[in-house]
Amino acid sequence: MAEIPESAAPAAASSARGPVTHLLWFFALVYVAEGSGALISQPLNYFLKQVHGWTPLQITAYVSVLNLPWMIKPLYGLVSDLIPLFGYRRKSYLLLANAAAIVGALLVTQLIMPDQLVFALLLTTGATAISSAVSGAVLVENGQRLHESGTFVNQQWLWYTISAMTVSILGGELVQRLEPTAALHGAAAIGSCAPLLVIFGTVFLVPEQKASMNIQGMKRTLAELSGAFRRRRLWIIAAFIFLYYFSPGLSTPLYFVMTDSLKFSQAYIGFLGVIAGSGWILGAVLYRRHFRKLTLKNLLNLSIAIGTVAGLAFLFLWSEPAAAIISFCSGFAGMLTTVATLTLAADYSPRRAEGFTFAVLTSIVNLATVFSNNVGSYLFTHVFHDKLAPLVVISAAFTAFAFVLVPLLHLGDKRQGEPAAAAVTAAPPPPGELRRTASGEEVI
Repeated sequence: MAEIPESAAPAAASSARGPVTHLLWFFALVYVAEGSGALISQPLNYFLKQVHGWTPLQITAYVSVLNLPWMIKPLYGLVSDLIPLFGYRRKSYLLLANAAAIVGALLVTQLIMPDQLVFALLLTTGATAISSAVSGAVLVENGQRLHESGTFVNQQWLWYTISAMTVSILGGELVQRLEPTAALHGAAAIGSCAPLLVIFGTVFLVPEQKASMNIQGMKRTLAELSGAFRRRRLWIIAAFIFLYYFSPGLSTPLYFVMTDSLKFSQAYIGFLGVIAGSGWILGAVLYRRHFRKLTLKNLLNLSIAIGTVAGLAFLFLWSEPAAAIISFCSGFAGMLTTVATLTLAADYSPRRAEGFTFAVLTSIVNLATVFSNNVGSYLFTHVFHDKLAPLVVISAAFTAFAFVLVPLLHLGDKRQGEPAAAAVTAAPPPPGELRRTASGEEVI
């Protein structure tokens, strides 16, 4: 075998880093835009309460309608996987979706009636959900190709956190300084600028070859998708993600404890979100320096260990300084959990069906979170009679239980970002699972 000249190594590394750098900028822009979507949340609640006199139940029901586009997020990924639009499976959808988001946000600036506002808000929310699903497909395709899935996931959530922290403060300032209607319209006007970042990034930073729409290509995509969901390993991964995130939720019980028992001000409770975001950012920075070289199995185990300890720390919640320290640690643990699980989902999403599969696996996180929050609130109210400590212990125990589940994934020494197809030789498949060799022969 011919040796590669040493002088060629730096050039090869440089050529590989170019696409990675472009994509890192793209994911930063996408998640800055997605995080900025929260800007309208507080002004909208304030507007409906002050101008229209709505009750908390009415506002909750209204906002719940806006979550509907996110519930069918896998559908957007599937359409993108199957049907190239204007010659592209990703770029065209990203451009159209973000253009629609701009239109929806600008419409909001002209409306004041809730029945009219809901359609403009649904347009913006639906377009953002489409953009998120398709950018997820871009992550999986390029993460597997460049072996950088973990790096890309870390980049996304770093910038999402920075954006969400920023708009949380900005939204409060708008409500504090402007009349309710002006605050809502101002938030929508500012929000309309964010999708422009994604349009810029799509045009200049996303590498994608043209693809023609043909029946044979659609059949191959459906075959990949069908084959993936017949593999037991993907079902095991889906079950692991659900069970990992399904620990009785603390968020609403914590809010009641901090408000009623500890007498924290609402401003300080909001500031704790910023502190938790700072923990996320530190987690993202340390991931780049120390954690990205870990095997995926070790990263998962580390995230479980830190998550368990951070969860138990809520037993020591008795003052504002303690709440700040615990919130920071919780944010740090949340970042590691997110990077570890989403890297797992990205690495095992099949080729040609990346958008649908990754959207399904990430939607499982949302589903588990919804269930866990409701279970946590029920236990806090009806079983533990407003006592936080038992709920904290049970929640941490559920998190620790994930240690038992990690071996079922059969990850071996698989590196982060290494596509599942490449990792097959590094770790045996679960017993009874078929694997296809290079010659096309199926083996156990």
